[in-house]
Amino acid sequence: MKILFTASECVPFVKTGGLADVVGALAPVLARQGHDVRVMLPLYGQVPEEYTARMSHATDFEITLGWRRQYCGIEQLVLDGVTYYFVDNKFYFGRSYIYGLGGDEYERYGFFCRAALNALTKLDFQPDVIHAHDWQSGMIPALLKIQYAHLPFYSGIKTIFTIHNLQYQGIFGIREVQDVLGLGDSLWTNDKLECFGCANYLKAALVYADLITTVSPSYAEEIQSAYYGERLDGLLRARKHQLYGVINGLDIVDYDPTTDKRIASTYSADDLSGKAACKKALQEELGLEVNPDLPIIGMVGRLSSQKGLDLVDYIITDLMAERVQFVVLGMGESRYVNLFSWAEGEYRGRVAARFTMDAGLAHRIYAGCDMFLMPSQFEPCGLSQMIAMRYGTVPIVRETGGLRDTVLSYNEYTGAGNGFSFFNYNAHDMLHVIQRALGYYRDNKDVWTLLQKRGMEGDYSWDRSAAKYVELYRGLIGEIALRDPSEPEDIPEAEAAVEETPAAETPAEEAPAAEAAAAPVEEAPAKPKRTRKAKSTEEAPAEEAPAKPKRTRKPKAETKAE
Repeated sequence: MKILFTASECVPFVKTGGLADVVGALAPVLARQGHDVRVMLPLYGQVPEEYTARMSHATDFEITLGWRRQYCGIEQLVLDGVTYYFVDNKFYFGRSYIYGLGGDEYERYGFFCRAALNALTKLDFQPDVIHAHDWQSGMIPALLKIQYAHLPFYSGIKTIFTIHNLQYQGIFGIREVQDVLGLGDSLWTNDKLECFGCANYLKAALVYADLITTVSPSYAEEIQSAYYGERLDGLLRARKHQLYGVINGLDIVDYDPTTDKRIASTYSADDLSGKAACKKALQEELGLEVNPDLPIIGMVGRLSSQKGLDLVDYIITDLMAERVQFVVLGMGESRYVNLFSWAEGEYRGRVAARFTMDAGLAHRIYAGCDMFLMPSQFEPCGLSQMIAMRYGTVPIVRETGGLRDTVLSYNEYTGAGNGFSFFNYNAHDMLHVIQRALGYYRDNKDVWTLLQKRGMEGDYSWDRSAAKYVELYRGLIGEIALRDPSEPEDIPEAEAAVEETPAAETPAEEAPAAEAAAAPVEEAPAKPKRTRKAKSTEEAPAEEAPAKPKRTRKPKAETKAE
């Protein structure tokens, strides 16, 4: 099968987030399975010279964008069995930043989408499927259907679009996008390209792609509700029979505690002795009290409200009263930088915060911590919880998105589970679950060791995820019949990591059939507030949003850190 990935970033060439990890890991796995996989991405100025020096010039041509005629070069590099195409235009991509500072993102990525389609005939590559990722590639399915499908070369190409995070949509002025892409007035209705008076690149993909995927089954369900749907829930419900959730995988070679050279001592599920050495080395490196009896709770990731850090803010003093050590690595919002800077000074030897991007330190935190905390407000997939389990670090998560699909809370009656979780977005619910985990850590080492081993023995490879994508590709081109994604799968994702499974949760109610047939997007005056039960204008009530945490007392973090 011939597959073209289009994305704005991809490891090892350029990375700002998890999108790059997914594209960079999935493509080689598919290539090893015998598929002709090629990846197209912009040639940013930040691509390291070690790769640009190895590129060869494939072709060049001009692209018309309204009244503009822009040069487009295609540079080529083959790596790990995958052919990578880099769209070269110094005006758009040779800048000192990747995203967001120039005010012309609609033009930069409109150019990229047009270039990806126009390049195919020049490269003599006719894919069976174009797999577009996130809003930067969102116009590719739309342009293909609207402007290219009547041409014989393009008529048989199918498209699949993956949502990595619904919050980021690529919203711009209609006139600006019309000017760049030549899309007529008749297309700007709410059942096509118009979205609340704007152009929306992600919505364009949701309307015109043949199939839609997102990065976990639970997130695929959640984004069909008003609370998580970012004003696109009506459209997503209308396309629920073409909306699939596929859990991301990990690079299990890079994240392997039995061979990882970035950690103090290697170890395995059969011999956990090296993990104690990693804990001691982490305490020494970060200036924490070297004490094997003090449990270390770690967090690695963006410092943002999405990651549930306001919950940590509410209970930081109560948490530190539990005689734990706390480690944070990440960059982000100043309020959380201030919070953890204050906590590091207030609890010397017990809190360590590093505000940087340091892959080596991240590996040492995953290996050296006892628990890993992810209380996310929402989490499309999440990789950190899987990495933590791979290193025998027990996850404590909120039941949302991919966290719900990969972490099953330990059940003392059935023995099922591979971590700990809580449902309500509430600080004291989180604190209670942390206290529960600490109880097992201190008083029931047999259960704790069992959870560590279960986590380490879980299957987090891309092989299973790649097989699901291949199934979708085959369904698109008519080789097989696809399962309706609105029907539940036989085996939950989290079940692979446990020996027994408790009674399944009652699934969320499906939207009425009439709702699915309604117009894809319904006008709303504003995005629903997250603190109350949100309703759409003419639809059945959405699920009740998790309650906002109540502040029972003013924590020191607010007075010291803000």
